[in-house]
Amino acid sequence: MFYNSHKILTMPTPFLFALVTLIWGSSWIAITYQYGAVSEELSVAYRFFIAAIFLFSYALIKKEQLRINLSHYPMIILMGSSMFCLNYLFTYYGMNYVESGLAAVLFGLIVIFNAFFERIFFGKIIENRIIVATIIGILGIILMFWPELRDLTNTSKSLIGALWLFTAVIISSLGNITAVINTNTNIPIVTINAHAMLCGSFLCLILALVMNKPITFEITFSYITSLLYLSIAASAITFGCYLELIKRIGSTRTAYTTLLFPVVALIISTIVGEYSWNIFALFGVGLVFIGTWLALPKKQT
Repeated sequence: MFYNSHKILTMPTPFLFALVTLIWGSSWIAITYQYGAVSEELSVAYRFFIAAIFLFSYALIKKEQLRINLSHYPMIILMGSSMFCLNYLFTYYGMNYVESGLAAVLFGLIVIFNAFFERIFFGKIIENRIIVATIIGILGIILMFWPELRDLTNTSKSLIGALWLFTAVIISSLGNITAVINTNTNIPIVTINAHAMLCGSFLCLILALVMNKPITFEITFSYITSLLYLSIAASAITFGCYLELIKRIGSTRTAYTTLLFPVVALIISTIVGEYSWNIFALFGVGLVFIGTWLALPKKQT
């Protein structure tokens, strides 16, 4: 079977970091095929329901722990609602108003929020190196998308989109904190993600019903294949790697993958002939790589 949690989760930290970056960096392109007849709420519900079923099936086949003590479930529900529901919905809402460049810059702030929340909830000292690395990385993202950011015209729409995205970043960061708490239990990561994703998908479905969104499904090759990629590769597999990284190097350093996603997306766009590089983008990528080197721990596992 392609997904083997024991093999993946025992791989070196740099490999897991690169895997998360590559898959989630490419998932931004897959998400563009999700816009259409199906509402954002249902698309996210479908995505994480499929991912949850995949993980439950895997755990059942491998005879891994499926049950979770009820005392752990409040934090599982918080993780599911934040990481696998609200942050994605708010991101989708925000992307209806802004260009990808502004979204990339705002999502880079998750590194700062993770460090801030780790300080508040766990008393963890914010390392100066992380602050410097984040500043360098965000400056790199700004340079990468400088022509796009420079030409922003509709200020009111951009502000609305920025508010949605800023809220999504905060919710996502708080979701990372719940992941820290959950990974510090004796519950397997596969089981944590399976339950949390199921909770997130149910909440998205409930929101769709409350908002009177039509229950639809788009039977097209592009929608179904992108949905399966997002469900299996970008959710079931990659979130397992992401939680393992959080367990090893902390949520702040793990979140630095967010600053590398646009680099992957631009490389893919270049391969398919949809992007031409400029001097700003080249310098920007260089800064992002410098920030990544600075952010990661020097002793890898």
